[in-house]
Amino acid sequence: MDTDSWFDTAFDGRPLMAILRGFDPLRTVELAERAWDLGVDWVEVPVQSQDGAQALAAAVEAGRGRGLGVAAGTVTTRERVRQAVGAGASFAVAPGLDPDVAATSLEASLPYLPGVATASEIQAAGRLGLRWLKAFPASVLGAGWIKLMHGPFPRAQFVATGGVDAANARQFLDAGARVVGVGSALQDPAQLDRLAALLQER
Repeated sequence: MDTDSWFDTAFDGRPLMAILRGFDPLRTVELAERAWDLGVDWVEVPVQSQDGAQALAAAVEAGRGRGLGVAAGTVTTRERVRQAVGAGASFAVAPGLDPDVAATSLEASLPYLPGVATASEIQAAGRLGLRWLKAFPASVLGAGWIKLMHGPFPRAQFVATGGVDAANARQFLDAGARVVGVGSALQDPAQLDRLAALLQER
């Protein structure tokens, strides 16, 4: 499948993604609906536990009623690819780049967004035909990393994730990230409102 074209369309005009990690299914759906109400269309639910898989399935069902998809996060094994597909996830996100997991995901027609932190990993992803990449951990790499990597890799499209919040999201977007993913910061209920305000500025 043409993963890059899929992401081009999926993230067009949608620069924010809420990452809902560690919540039970009910709370996951509550936060997802709040994000959607504020205009944050993409939600990611990690599947690194059975509870996470159940929360993903619940969020997918809630999103279906709005015509919105949900991503599966922390997809680091073939088994988690199968969980993501079974739950109806729209795409898979990983913290790193694993060619076997990438192949399994793409064979299942599940777009795959791998994590990268070095030029070598960006090149390796390119050899797999993957241009959309997760810059992780973004807060450690820094917004300047995004700008610098666009020099040798102008076609790369970055989703900045890891330590991103309402205070620094703008820096990553201004540096050239196409999307920012906000996770642990959402433990603070005010974060979603502050992040949604960014949508009004773009």
